[in-house]
Parts: sequence; structure tokens; C-alpha cells
Amino acid sequence: MIHFILQTIAFQLLFLLVYDVFLKKETFFNINRIYLICTPILSFIIPFIELTFVKETIPQEYYIQLPAVILEGQATNSTQISQTALFKWEYLWHLGSLISLIIFIRKLIKINSLKQSGTLHSFDNITVVLLKQTNAAFSFFNTIFIGDNLSKNQKETILKHERIHIKEKHTLDLLFFEILRIINWFNPLIYIYQKRIAVLQEYIVDAQIIAKEDKSEYYQSLLSEVFQTDNISFINTFFNHSLIKKRITMLQKTKSKKIVQLKYLLLVPIVAVMLVYTSCTQEASAQQQEQKELSESEIINKIEELKDEIAKKGNISDEEDKALKKLMVLTMPDGMNSPYFEEVADSLVIPFGVAEKTPVYPGCEGLSKKENISCFTTKVSEFVMNNFDKKVANSQNLSGNHKIKIAFVISRSGEVSDVTASTSNSALAKEAERIVNLLPRMTPAQHSGKNVAVPFILPVLLNME
Repeated sequence: MIHFILQTIAFQLLFLLVYDVFLKKETFFNINRIYLICTPILSFIIPFIELTFVKETIPQEYYIQLPAVILEGQATNSTQISQTALFKWEYLWHLGSLISLIIFIRKLIKINSLKQSGTLHSFDNITVVLLKQTNAAFSFFNTIFIGDNLSKNQKETILKHERIHIKEKHTLDLLFFEILRIINWFNPLIYIYQKRIAVLQEYIVDAQIIAKEDKSEYYQSLLSEVFQTDNISFINTFFNHSLIKKRITMLQKTKSKKIVQLKYLLLVPIVAVMLVYTSCTQEASAQQQEQKELSESEIINKIEELKDEIAKKGNISDEEDKALKKLMVLTMPDGMNSPYFEEVADSLVIPFGVAEKTPVYPGCEGLSKKENISCFTTKVSEFVMNNFDKKVANSQNLSGNHKIKIAFVISRSGEVSDVTASTSNSALAKEAERIVNLLPRMTPAQHSGKNVAVPFILPVLLNME
């Protein structure tokens, strides 16, 4: 889900860059209108399109691999953590969409309230609402709202202007982006798209008016007055102060030559690159799923091989028997309540993230599991950092950065055991092991109500500069 959202935002950004750099200043207003409406839709569709021929034409090593993000020391719980994060993200998304929907409904209620408070007139299937004591001027679908403070000439100009908005069904464009804003409230590019289409609509209206009227007179009407209007994102305002300069500049432009329309062919390679990219990522995901299925098949095969080996041998040693009991405790639904649990409990190690309750470092009591993991990691890291004997590092005449990977187990009693440190320098490894062995006794991890041992891996970066 997150990857899909990032893809759509990246595609929309690229489409907007093409528009702003190559297309915005051209006078092909209707084509630009189609571009601005279609490209957001394309950005949502492209991630679902898979080009099958890509599998055959692109070498395997060029497929885009999406690495799994694994928290060191909690690798087995990475799926659980990512699912929790996804749940919280979806909850936030729904909340944001609900708030955006409420704001949208309030805008509709405001427009309806204005309609109810004004005086209504109708002509040519258009409703004109005369608003008292205001200079407002805008349209919504086939309704034009005009303030009664405006002069007769101003009202005529507004009606002429807004009738084109109605004829071109510009309200539908703005409502389309309003719906996208509700669904993608977190995406700033949708807001930019809506602003671009609003400016373009004014260019379309201006172009149609000056085709029938004198340009200089129309300039004068634009400059004569800037009308007040409510800040509603999906109405067609008659005049907007920030747009006046842009509109006059566009009116003065020479009509773009037809050959310039070749710029729109830029979409072909851009969309092609997007399709290849999404096809590659889809193929990579499919390969990961296939590898997962193969891995499951391999486990089944190994179990069958184990059964055959035991059958051939006829009997198993005490050590092998203990190993099988540990496997049963770890894999059976009632494993922790199994009669075998007590037999293997002291040598049984549960993955850190799988344990229902992770170990509690002194001072981290009373926290949620996620908060406790963060507190645990922070406290252990601080302990190692504060107690590391820098003289050991200095005595080795080391320079630069040195990575140390420290693995240890928090036992059923909460004590640290089985400490091993991996690094290129044996003295640093020995010092790391010494420090971790000094860690205080902790509250042990629990699973199914039983104290269990869990492993932990602490990466340490030693900077000798």
C-alpha cells in the first residue's frame, strides 16, 4: 500500500513537472485541460499494469528488488511490526479522509445557504442568484451567484464570463479534484493540480471571450475591479486578484503553432518508463512470493527427509530427542503448555520479536510492547556506549569506523548469557563482550504466560576519528 502511494505521488510529480516546464505557457488550453485531468488518473492506473514482455526482454539482474526492512535483533517480528504500522497508517488515512469529507460537505452547505438567502432568477436554463450587500461573483454548475453591489455593466460582464464556465462544465473538473483531495488528503500534488486546472479554466474563458470582443476593452474590465469571493476550492470565481496578471499575460501571447503540439509526445516515453518500472517491481514481488512458496516446500521436504532418517535409524539419541521436543514446543499451537516445555525450557530460545512480552530493562517498566522495545534498545545502547573502555580502542592504533555486532541471550531468569561479538579486531570484540556481560538483570521475556529466553543482536559503530 505504502509503495503504491509513493509510486503515484512520484508519477504525479513527473507529470506536473512536464506540464509546468513544457506545456503551461502554450495556448492549447483544451488539450492541457485533458492532460491535467487524465494524468492523475494515469498515475493511479499505471502501478497496476504489468508488461509481460518485460520479463523476456530485461535481464534478471536488472529487476528492481524491494528489500525488506528488518529491525536488527527483532528480525522475526518484522512482519508483525510492519502490519501494525500499516494498520495505524490506514486508521490515520480514514480519519483524514473523514475530516476532508466533512469540510467538503460544509462547503456545499455554505453554497446552498447562499442560494437560499439570495433572490433567484432564471434564463436559458441558468439560475442567477442575487446576493445582498456583497461584490461576490462565482458560478457552481448551472448557477451563477452575483452580489447586488455590482453595477449593471459589471453584472453583464460576469454573466458572460460565468456562462462559459457553465457551458464548458468546469465545475465537474474542480469537483473531480475535490474528490481526489478527500481520498488523497495527504498528497500536496492534488492541491497543485486543482490550482493548475482553475487557472487553465480562466484562460479558456478569456480565450473564448476575446474571440468575439475587443481585447483592450476586456483588459480594462480585468483591471477595473477585483471582486470579493468566498474561498471555496470548487467554484468558478469571476475575478481572482492573484490571477489577473497571469490572465493578461496569457491574453497577450501569440497563439501557439500547431507543430508545438509535438511536445505532448513527451508523454509516450514518460509513460513507457513508468510502465517498465512498475512491471519490474511487480515481477520482483512475484519472485519474492514464489521464493516464499518454494521455501515452504523446502521445509516440507526437510520434514519428510527427517522422518525417513528417523525411520531408518530406528531410535534417536537423548540430544536428538531434546531437539525434537524443542521443535514441537516452538511449532505446536499449545507448545508452551506442552508437557515437553519444562524439559527443554532452559535451552529453548524464542525469537525476540515473537515473544508476547519482551524483556524489560530496569527503568522501562509499565510500557507497551513497542515502547518497551525502543526503551530496551536505547538503554542497552547507552550502557555499552558509557562503559566502553576507549583505552582499548586507542591501544590498537585504530582509525575510521569499526562495526561490532554483539549477539547475546536474555535468559529465563533475566540474566545475560551466550555473549559473542563479531568484528575485525579481537581486542574490540573482547571489550564488547565484557561490557555486555555487565548488563543488569532484567525482567525476563514471557510467552503464553511462561518465562522464556530470547536472543538480541546489538550493532555498534565505533568512530575512531
